[in-house]
Amino acid sequence: MAEPPTGNGQPAQPPAGPGPSQQLLVNAQYIKDLSFENPRAPQSLTQQATPPSVEINIDVKAQTVGPENYEVVLTMNASAKAQNDTLFLVELSYGAVVTVRNVPQAMMGHVLLVETPRLMFPFARNVIAETTRDGGFPPLMINPVDFAELLRRNQPAGPVASADTV
Repeated sequence: MAEPPTGNGQPAQPPAGPGPSQQLLVNAQYIKDLSFENPRAPQSLTQQATPPSVEINIDVKAQTVGPENYEVVLTMNASAKAQNDTLFLVELSYGAVVTVRNVPQAMMGHVLLVETPRLMFPFARNVIAETTRDGGFPPLMINPVDFAELLRRNQPAGPVASADTV
C-alpha cells in the first residue's frame, strides 16, 4: 500500500540521519540471589541506644548471553552494626537481560555498566528496603548511586575493557 501523502502532497520520507538509532532494551529483570540474616533476633529488634552504623557495597558485572544480548548483575550488600554486634546482613544480586543494538564497541562498557544499572537501581533498592522492613527493621533506603563514578574507580588504568570481558 502506498504511503499517504503529507500536508504538501508528497509521500512521507524517513528522516535522514547518521544511521540506525542506538537501543538499550530491558528484556527481563529478576532477583538472582537474595539473603537476609538477623543473627541476634529478637534482641536486635529492641530500640538501640545509638544509631547503627550501616555499610553498603555495590558492584556491577556484565556478560554476553547471545548476539546483542547481555546479562547485567547489580550486587548490593548491606550490613548494620551496633556496638560491634551485627544487627542484619542483606545481600542482593539483581539481574537484567538486556539487548543492545547499534552501540559502538567503545561505548559498550558505559551502556552495560552505567546506563543499565541506573535503570535497574530503583527496583533493586526497593527489594532491599522491603527485605529489611520485613526483617523487623526500618526500610533501608539506599541513596542514588553514581554508576559512572563507580566504573571510573574500578576501571584499570589501561584501555576500556570490551563488553565480553566486562
